[in-house]
Amino acid sequence: MKQLEIACFNLESAIIAEQGGANRIELCKEQHLGGTTPDIETVREARDRLTIDLYVMIRPRGGDFCYNEKELEQMKADIIEMKSLGVTGFVFGILNQKDEVDKSINTELVRLAAPLPCTFHRAFDEIADLEKGIDDLVACGFTTILTSGGYANVDEGERTLMELVAYAGKRIIIMPGGGLRSANSYRIATRTNAAFYHSSAITDATGIASLEEVKALRKNLSDF
Repeated sequence: MKQLEIACFNLESAIIAEQGGANRIELCKEQHLGGTTPDIETVREARDRLTIDLYVMIRPRGGDFCYNEKELEQMKADIIEMKSLGVTGFVFGILNQKDEVDKSINTELVRLAAPLPCTFHRAFDEIADLEKGIDDLVACGFTTILTSGGYANVDEGERTLMELVAYAGKRIIIMPGGGLRSANSYRIATRTNAAFYHSSAITDATGIASLEEVKALRKNLSDF
């Protein structure tokens, strides 16, 4: 059975995601910025109320993925604090000025997060050479890459996602995400054969996950 991760921008969505059958939560805030580090109080309550895996976004701001020293120190401090709360994984991604994987600082953060697993988020889609990006992230120690195949969404990036899943093999999980919904999830899963899939399951302007959408996603992915 394929696995489902729901990106949640509030605690209500996280609870709905678990009720709908999600395997994992990516907890963050500020949907309009693509997700940033959530408040510590929200993380604490989510950990207390959820039984499924809880990954936390570590991203100090919106915008690009090249951070200054102050921002990097904040990211390190956030990882240490979130680990103490019992989260089960982290989501982050740092690029250099050339939009390549910053191997040094990513490796440092992955080691700081250890033994918890780390996902490299859609900063990956900014990289020109995606296969080299996979090689770099394997070397850094990441377990998962969230990507739409370098395109705006998984529909446009479908063919590339197929190629990335094949190229990555068993070295690292390629997790399709970005515009993934119940309407296209079965097709994307059939074509890519990825192990994990990512969606916000938000279907209206509330910013809250739809229970019906989570259930539909789960049903589509349960057929594999």
